Parts: sequence; C-alpha cells; structure tokens
Amino acid sequence: MKILIVGSGGREHAIGWKIKQDNPNVELFFSVGNAGTQAIGENLGLKTIAELKEFAKTNEVDLTIVGPEMELVDGIVDEFKTAGLEIFGPHQQAAALEGSKVFAKEFMQKHGVKTASYQTFRYFVDAKEYVESLETFPVVIKASGLAAGKGVIIAQDKFEAHEAVKDMMDDKSFGDAGDEVVIEQFLEGFECSILSIYNGKEIVPFISAKDHKKIGEGETGLNTGGMGVIAPNPLFTDAHFQEFVKDILEPTAKGLAEDGLTFSGIIFFGLMITDSGVYLLEYNVRFGDPETEAVLPLMNSNLLEIIQKSNQGESFQIDWENQHACCVVMASGGYPGNYDKGFEIRGLDSVEAPLFIAGASAMASKVVTSGGRVLNVVGLGDSLEEARNQAYENIKKIHFDYEYYREDIGKV
Repeated sequence: MKILIVGSGGREHAIGWKIKQDNPNVELFFSVGNAGTQAIGENLGLKTIAELKEFAKTNEVDLTIVGPEMELVDGIVDEFKTAGLEIFGPHQQAAALEGSKVFAKEFMQKHGVKTASYQTFRYFVDAKEYVESLETFPVVIKASGLAAGKGVIIAQDKFEAHEAVKDMMDDKSFGDAGDEVVIEQFLEGFECSILSIYNGKEIVPFISAKDHKKIGEGETGLNTGGMGVIAPNPLFTDAHFQEFVKDILEPTAKGLAEDGLTFSGIIFFGLMITDSGVYLLEYNVRFGDPETEAVLPLMNSNLLEIIQKSNQGESFQIDWENQHACCVVMASGGYPGNYDKGFEIRGLDSVEAPLFIAGASAMASKVVTSGGRVLNVVGLGDSLEEARNQAYENIKKIHFDYEYYREDIGKV
C-alpha cells in the first residue's frame, strides 16, 4: 500500500512512524518531509497541490494524509477527490473552521456551541472604536486567518488592545490573516486540547492533552507553535469530559450535518476550562502539532485502519495505552524570532524514546538544524513524573549549537 503524507514537521514524522509501526509493509512518501521522515520513507520535493495530485495519480497512491492547515484551506481535498484520489481531511468549505476565526465563531454561535462572547471587525477604524468603548480587561484579540498559531494577543489594558489591533489590521504583522479580527471575552482557567476523528456522522475523541505554548518557562514570553505537550491532561476530569461532549462535541456534530459540512478527517478542539464550565476556544481541522507527537505513541489502535474506516463512513473505536506521555520540543535559540540554522545535531542515536524530527535536514552523513522547532522527544511512563523523567533524560543526550528547550514541560 502506498501512502502520501503532506508536510515536513514533527507531526508528519509521528503520523508516518505510527502507521509504519502498525503496518510495516506500507510504502510511505512525504512531501517535503525532513531528516526523520527520510528514515522511514521517501521524501519528495513537491510543494504545490497540482504537483502532489499528479504524483498521487502517476504513482497510484492509495491514500493521502494532509498534515498542515494551509493545503486544506487551499482546497487540496477537493482537488484530490475530483481526480478520484483517496484523501483524509476536510473539504475547503469545512476547512474554513480553522482558516477563518470569524467563520468558526459564527458557526459556534449558530449551533449553540459553548464559547466566549465576541465581536468581529473588518475595518481598523471600527475595531479601534470598539476598543475605546471597552471597560473590562483583559480581552483576547485574534487575527481571523491562518497565523501559524501565533495570531492571538491577550491585551491587559486599552493601550495593549489598541496596539494589537493596529499591529494586526494596519501594520499587517500577520499578513492577510489580520484582514479581519475577532475581539472576544477573556476566559480564566486552564486549557485543554482534544484531537478527534470525524467520519461524517460521528466525532470520536482522542485522549486529552495539555499544550505549553509560550517560549519561556512558567508560560511566559512570546507564543510559539508549541514547546511541549503532556497527555492525558491531568487537570481534565471525567466531569469536564462529559460537559465537553454535551456542550461542544455534540452541537458541533449536529451543526456540521445541518450546514452540509460533513467530511472524513480530524477535528481538533481547543478548550478552556473555567469555574463556569468548559468553553471552546477554537477548531483546527488537522492533527495538532506537537499534540500529535504526544498522543500517537499512546494509541494502541491501528491508525491507518481507523482512517480507512473513517473515509468509508464506518464506525470505529480507539484503544489507548493506560500510560502518560510527555513531549519536549528542542528549538533553535532565538525562536520564535530570528534564529540561525545549519548546525549539526549530535546524540540522536543515543536516544531511547520516541523521537520526532521537525526542523532538521539530512546533509551527507549529518543531520543539521533547518527550522525553529527542531525536534520532539517523547517520554512514556505509568505516571506523568515517570514520563517527564524519561523525556528529559533523553533530551539531555542531544546537542546542537544554540539549542533551547523548556525544563518545566509537564509541571502542573
């Protein structure tokens, strides 16, 4: 069986690793891949949807799995299906649940999905006027479009809110993503991530996870694509889960059916758990990164079989290992700002834990840094403490110039 995985990060390495573990005879292709995916499949230099589609047709690829959000928002699933190719992911209209925060919030409001109150703005002058009228802070300001997980500012006062709106809408710090902004109520509590697979009829949730988003320890500094993850989230109780199902998951499934947005793919729920209940912060419609790297090593079920059943609209269950995972991200010094790359990574062969490459390339006989988030090391254990210890024992074996990682991942 031939499988094409679109993307080049740790998420794609983890997806390929999991599929290969359960199905050793599959032939994996990655585009564009990295040094980690190269070890389990063939890396391709294809970047456009047209190139990917032509490769899948010419090489009789049996299934394509899409990692990044951009290709989904650009309509890769529609293109592949029109060409009669099997692909896992939402069509372009449904991908707007991630591609447009305005579209997502309107969907939530329409279908009674529990979320923070909000206002949306298309013009800077209107957003500025609204900020001037606010009396309660902090508030959350979001660029509506795709901003690599960084287009969210929590403004502590009127000045910060004004600066955030100006930065997004007037100065275009996130490009076209800031053409529209959402200004919403700030919710106090703790966050939780829940990946799920949607087969067009029902949404089957994964175990919970907790993402560490900030660059600095103690959740300080700039937002990143994620500096580490633990799974399951120890703060997320059975009662929270039942509330999530009733107030968020079920209304989402009902709303997708009512709006004709059904598909086979991933739905990622970004949650905030407060004293007044469980709220939905955002939808993603692809595997989260680095959540995927933490949860897939705990999955006992065959991921490929689940995806195939989902694509056929069949029911399925997911079996999980009764363990904990702690994923620690090793990054280039300076990330998420400017950073240098091309440094040799030493010690990879000594790691005795799941290791997923994100921003690193093979160069001759060496592996060198090529991105901001360089790699993910995942510790597993019967307790969170055991998983943390394993992750940090192994990450300390890896070295490259200007390396950086947080030492508090998994502390709750």
